[in-house]
Amino acid sequence: MAAFGIGEACEGFMRMGWGVLLLFYYQQLVGVDAAYVGTAIAIALIADAISDPLIGAWSDRLKTRWGRRHPMMLIAALPMAVGYFGLFNPPEGLSNLQGFFWLVCFGIVTRFAYTFYKIPHLALGAEMAQDYDQRSTLFAYSAFCGAMSVSFAYGLITGYYFPTTEEYDPGFLNPHGYTTMSVSFATVILFSILICVFGTRKEIPQLRTTERTGNITLSVLARELLIVLKNRNFRAVFFGVVLYAAIQGIESAFTPFMGIHFWGFKTEDLFLLMFVGWIGFPLAFALTPKLTQWVDKKYAVIIGLAAWVTAVNIPICLRLLDLPWFPTNESPWVLYIFLTASTVGALCAPIIGASSDSMLADIADEHELDTTVRREGVIYSVRTFSQKTAAAFGTMVGGFLLSAITFPTKAVRGSVDPDTVWMLGVIAGPATSIFSFVAFACYYAYRIDRKRHTEILEGLQARANTQV
Repeated sequence: MAAFGIGEACEGFMRMGWGVLLLFYYQQLVGVDAAYVGTAIAIALIADAISDPLIGAWSDRLKTRWGRRHPMMLIAALPMAVGYFGLFNPPEGLSNLQGFFWLVCFGIVTRFAYTFYKIPHLALGAEMAQDYDQRSTLFAYSAFCGAMSVSFAYGLITGYYFPTTEEYDPGFLNPHGYTTMSVSFATVILFSILICVFGTRKEIPQLRTTERTGNITLSVLARELLIVLKNRNFRAVFFGVVLYAAIQGIESAFTPFMGIHFWGFKTEDLFLLMFVGWIGFPLAFALTPKLTQWVDKKYAVIIGLAAWVTAVNIPICLRLLDLPWFPTNESPWVLYIFLTASTVGALCAPIIGASSDSMLADIADEHELDTTVRREGVIYSVRTFSQKTAAAFGTMVGGFLLSAITFPTKAVRGSVDPDTVWMLGVIAGPATSIFSFVAFACYYAYRIDRKRHTEILEGLQARANTQV
């Protein structure tokens, strides 16, 4: 379980560079227009997303002496690390179009290699853990390691690589930090995958062997996707994940802009978010299995999503309303309020992710009962496809909106026009919350609880006994 969880660190470190710094870096330092940057990131995500079902179907069919998941995970390690380094080390003096193509090329390499690892990794988790509660525990390990890596990576970004100086305020404007950051993060990406692959290799003899045959053609792939989408429980989780990803896509694009220009924080202030993660993520790790026992997985996701959306939006809305009793940015209380809201988010995000992944593993069992075929790879690939497509949409929209409000390049903290900052808050706050209400309805339609899953396992066992 620990080795499986450590494998999630590659996503945590990749995501911090991709989600927090990439748009900021190209728009503020490289000088590429935000609309070009947002579009380039979206193209890389969509190209990556399109490959998801193909990789998932391939992962379900692969037959080797090392199993069907581990070889693909291992092959992805080096290309992902190299692609990540290339993202943050473009040549100097790029035009908008040149920067666009550089970002598209290295973005596709990084994201495609990530998918080549991620989908077999998720499918491996569904195969390793068969029990309803054990799955929550296994994916809690994964969510915990991923969340802690996010926290640690964010702490390195804000507290070590990009400190505030007289020359660079905010510290994110320091061009030298990006090379050092990209080298160290690429190294972590490489070794986290290797630890996961070699740390879980002893499970290979215990995993199910595939009975899938035949070539993977577009018609076969389309048929398999349609079969998976016929499952009503899968559709519920699918659309819930899409909407959640759209919210995260827009908000991640605005994260550095909000912290520095909307709230007026220095990078040293944002560094405190690392300690927020150290508090919230271990609590989420301990709470997730128990919460799914108390209220079941569906309500664990709904409660987590509601708490996260509420905590993030209340401070932003209070600032936008400019209420006289709400502290100004010069007050230390603003930082305390921000850290409190972030702690709630740090507690809820792993619960949402772990419970959703565990729900999909249960759906894989139900799908096998209904169709006699296991399709973990396809199921998780459709999930990641939808997630990435929605995130691509959110990031592209975020880039166009930054361009639309004419956000300046190389903006010094406190120098941006107040009306521009106000529009920044509206977009990153209440405007994105509209998607969350629809997501609640989607997750509420999910119908597999503990009793239903027991019936599914009994049905699978009865079929197996009949075949014997």
